[in-house]
Amino acid sequence: MRQPDEDWLDFDTSTLEDWDDERARTALHGVHGPLYRNHLRIAARLDQWAAAEAQRTDTDARYRAGYVQALEDMAAFLRQTYFLPEDPD
Repeated sequence: MRQPDEDWLDFDTSTLEDWDDERARTALHGVHGPLYRNHLRIAARLDQWAAAEAQRTDTDARYRAGYVQALEDMAAFLRQTYFLPEDPD
């Protein structure tokens, strides 16, 4: 069963510096919609990964914080449509 489009955009946008709801919805319903849905799926997995890494105690705290930040940044970039092709086709 296919996930409803509204579910794809059901995440906290308060920490996204360049969030544009209209841009995201346009991407979701545009020609690159399947690719954007895949990016959103990857971003959700990156969030899970970041949360798990944040709980680790076997690594240096500064290293762990940087690693978690990198995962969270990649998820944010994917959600903000940064990795979609720029052309409409």
